[in-house]
Amino acid sequence: MLIDARAIEAVIGAHLGRTFPAASLVVRIAGAETYARAFGFLDPESNQRPAQLDTRFDLASVSKLFTVTAFMTLVEAGHFRLDQPVCEALSEFEGLRPIRPYPDPLRAGQVVSVSADDGEVDAAQVTFRHLLAHNSGLPAWLPLYRQGSRERAYQEALHCAFSYPTGARVIYSDIGLILLGLAIERRLGQRLDEVVAERVCAPLNLASVAYNPPDPRNIAPTEVCQWRQRRLIGEVHDENAGGMDGVAGHAGLFGAARDVAALGEMYWRGGAPLLAERTVAEMTRLQSEWGGARRGLGFALWSPDLDASSNPLSTRTFGHTGFTGTSLWVDPARELVVACLTNRVYYGRDNADAMARFRVILNQAIAGAVGGSL
Repeated sequence: MLIDARAIEAVIGAHLGRTFPAASLVVRIAGAETYARAFGFLDPESNQRPAQLDTRFDLASVSKLFTVTAFMTLVEAGHFRLDQPVCEALSEFEGLRPIRPYPDPLRAGQVVSVSADDGEVDAAQVTFRHLLAHNSGLPAWLPLYRQGSRERAYQEALHCAFSYPTGARVIYSDIGLILLGLAIERRLGQRLDEVVAERVCAPLNLASVAYNPPDPRNIAPTEVCQWRQRRLIGEVHDENAGGMDGVAGHAGLFGAARDVAALGEMYWRGGAPLLAERTVAEMTRLQSEWGGARRGLGFALWSPDLDASSNPLSTRTFGHTGFTGTSLWVDPARELVVACLTNRVYYGRDNADAMARFRVILNQAIAGAVGGSL
């Protein structure tokens, strides 16, 4: 199936050099690649080194989908249960914890207060399903990178306060996915990068997807990091992942758009060869909902919010976005997979609104090119 690319390329062209300096877009319909193109430059100051389809981008939180996929293969293999308390795998994650505000990741010196409840949460009641559905009560973020090592960062996450009672809200949490990654490591006795490579990337032949890529020459740069005091190229943008040697459950992967689309294709096809169809059905059904946020297991689900990037697609849509400007969406009603990778943080962190508008308008254009609203 061919699609009319003019509207899609007009949207990207309007944001190229403003919202992001480079982008790569792959669209698959009914199992076939129907559109694939890279835009912009890896050296935007001099308009040198055009982005290519094999250019790797920092996937940011799209990395979570790889962690979750690896975890779900372990659920199927009997290593974990979805409703198993996390403390059975991570013994330190237990006991009564206070409910407190957490540091605002975007505004230094300020805090985020989620709940007026000043009680306590029993960490032993938190299950892996809670982590995956982002309703555990854990804070969205903590400055773990300040701990100075991967092990101390893990210990901080294991012993942290909560931000609301478990199950009462849906707050997207990096901390929950960091703990999920740690549980995988402890259960298998392997570091997470090895597990993701063996259980996800190798079976799907995702050659571009990896943590800590050794060669930066074809990697889209991100921002000048205030903590590390340098432009990041092939070095993970997320500070907490950076402080954890580049390997964490919530962020750290780099990859090219075709390989990200291939992960989405696996889910569109029902999970083969990695997961059973019933597992994918469980992952993509509504697990938690609050304040417009609708979550499956690991996945964001279609949102009625007109400003949500999933909104222009069908109500069966599921996927994920990443802070650096990346996204993967799967729309089963259209047999559609869309992987869009950008490096919007090259220009800093203050263009989130422009990136959000871009995602909505891009998905509107793709939906229109594929066949209208469903």
